[in-house]
Amino acid sequence: MLVTSAAARQLARSVIAARGRAAASASSSVRGFASIDQYDDFGKHVFTGKVADEYLKKQGSSGDVLDDPSWVEEHSDTVAAAVLDWATDNGANVYCHWFQPMAASGVRHGLSGQVQNMMMKFNSDLEPVYDFKGKTLIKGETDGSSYPNGGLRGTHCAGGYLAVDTSSPIFLRGDTIFIPSAFVSYYGAALDEKTPLLRANAAVNKQATRLLHHLGLDMTGEWGKGVRSNIGLEQEIFLIPRETYYKRPDLQMSGRTVIGKDAPRGQEMCDHYMAPLSSATPALACMQEIQDEAWKMGIPLKTRHREVAPGQFEFAPLYGYNTTQIDQNLMVMQIIEEVAPRHGLAALLQEKPFNDVNGSGKHNNWSLATADGIQLLDPKDINKATGNDYAFPVIMAAIAAAVDEHGDLMRMSISSPGNDFRLGACEAPPAIVSMYLGDDMTFYLEHFKDGKGKGEYVPGVKTLDLGTREVLPFQVPAEDRNRTSPFPYGGSRFEFRAVGSAQNVSMVNTVLNTIVAEKFKEFSDRIDAGESPNDVAQEALNKHWRVIFNGDNYCEEAQEELTNRGIWRIDSGVEAIHTLTSEKNVKLFEKMGVLTKEECEAREMVLHDHYTGTVELEALSLVDMLNQHIIPSCKKSDVDVKDLEVSVKTIKDAMAEIHGAETSYAKAQLARVLRLETMVDIRAVCDAVEEIVPAENWTLATYKEMLFLDSHVDAPATEEIYEE
Repeated sequence: MLVTSAAARQLARSVIAARGRAAASASSSVRGFASIDQYDDFGKHVFTGKVADEYLKKQGSSGDVLDDPSWVEEHSDTVAAAVLDWATDNGANVYCHWFQPMAASGVRHGLSGQVQNMMMKFNSDLEPVYDFKGKTLIKGETDGSSYPNGGLRGTHCAGGYLAVDTSSPIFLRGDTIFIPSAFVSYYGAALDEKTPLLRANAAVNKQATRLLHHLGLDMTGEWGKGVRSNIGLEQEIFLIPRETYYKRPDLQMSGRTVIGKDAPRGQEMCDHYMAPLSSATPALACMQEIQDEAWKMGIPLKTRHREVAPGQFEFAPLYGYNTTQIDQNLMVMQIIEEVAPRHGLAALLQEKPFNDVNGSGKHNNWSLATADGIQLLDPKDINKATGNDYAFPVIMAAIAAAVDEHGDLMRMSISSPGNDFRLGACEAPPAIVSMYLGDDMTFYLEHFKDGKGKGEYVPGVKTLDLGTREVLPFQVPAEDRNRTSPFPYGGSRFEFRAVGSAQNVSMVNTVLNTIVAEKFKEFSDRIDAGESPNDVAQEALNKHWRVIFNGDNYCEEAQEELTNRGIWRIDSGVEAIHTLTSEKNVKLFEKMGVLTKEECEAREMVLHDHYTGTVELEALSLVDMLNQHIIPSCKKSDVDVKDLEVSVKTIKDAMAEIHGAETSYAKAQLARVLRLETMVDIRAVCDAVEEIVPAENWTLATYKEMLFLDSHVDAPATEEIYEE
């Protein structure tokens, strides 16, 4: 007899109800043993593969029709009828075009937009009947002026149009089907995160196909048989008791604690990372339920574990095509936030919710592969497929050139407000964009660029012998892991480690695909003109060799060395965003057909406004906390409040100056000073008084109360539930 996860969760919820408060849900982590039956539900709520094939066959078609985007023009009614049958069979009678507005990080629940409509109309007898046609499925319309748009839309010209994204499957949750869509203006300007990514995908597909042809692999042919960008996204979060979340206005309003004295214990003992997921707290059951929901939607959320900081956890899926992976990651973030309260928890997705412990990232594992699975960044795979021993170093030379030339854009793409406090803080690489290849590959490429070496690159391995009978000798890669590098090679992929946990990573991958596509194009153009691939690659490596760095990026001496090399270093996220409209970068995006000059300018404005808005939320939260909590607590405890009262005026004066600035860029520059200088100083004053105010007089939840689920368990004894 096995106790099931469903039974465990039912027990947990009954305990919560009996106790009368969600925060008492520590027992929700009662863990049921797994059943193989749960695998039967995988993907039942995503319209692709066998699921789509079954319903399309009922309409006289098959799942193969979805492989070609032309179904939108030729088979939309057939697909709509199949989607309607699938939806109603699964209890859904509502649809929405699901899109991704700009500037959603840290503020918009689910980072998406949607209008939910019932699939129904009234017939001539005024009876409700199902209604969902092809024209309804493939296109929608909404108010483009009510989303961040950087001046691309206005109240007098507000049209925003939604078109189905055929690269990412329709999915279902609850009573609603979600149709992944692009969101553009009346004139076709991108108003969303997805449209530039789709354009960048087209660019890298076209240019990689050209380069592979020159290297010996013919990739021409029908749509979908070219090169695609795959990613795998790790999602880090914090889980804290929900009752403490309600006692932190800063967390509720901005997702970050703007004050808070360190707890006596942090992460200095290295005791949290990969520690057991305790069944005495609600975290395990919460994570389990998140995985269950994701599983039904075809999201292979395979990995869960504790992260470095107390109260910090991570999920990781299997990798896949970038548009699908990004769509799924956004839904995972939404599910996390919605499931956590059921277990008496609050989920924090912001990059740096707590001071002096690690923040959260979303490592973007990026790779390129042909549609049939040939990995361009795997030396054995690509060299064999091309019949060319030098295919791999040519591709790597192009990527190195792209990172060196356009490191400013890579830095721009990770300039989420939360990364202000995270980059370079021993939890994420610094804002100096180098790349790690490891000594083994670096040695090979150095000889290749100098014309000294011959033959293909074969990654080395070494054998570890522990000198024991019980553990036999085993092999490991010749290269160690470099967690300090912004862009380390990890065997058939690069890991962009600096990406923030609250981000929609569409811009990150738009940049990666665009800059690499440009270098593939440059290589191919020169080869078309008569140069050899090896000569082009060798010249590129010699020119851009400075970007390769295998050392410790946290080391100050190394950072100085890299800066002196001329590698891109932009410490300010506000200034990094401003590079989006530099002459070099506008020319790049226009040349590759990814963004127009007007779209670049609009996007910079949106990102700067988003930064300023985030700082304003934090500043006003701090004012409220000072006036309503900290100053009253100090007065009750006979602690001097003069400096605190001055702080309130200081913040208000700074906000007035920001509001008076003329441009979005100027506002963001002032906001950064307020956030990283003024508010940091005020925080020190607040944290000092928290240290001396008696606990019974302090009305805000403390770090000690928020971060340590394991030592704040108050769960009643529970009986096990078994299922025969």
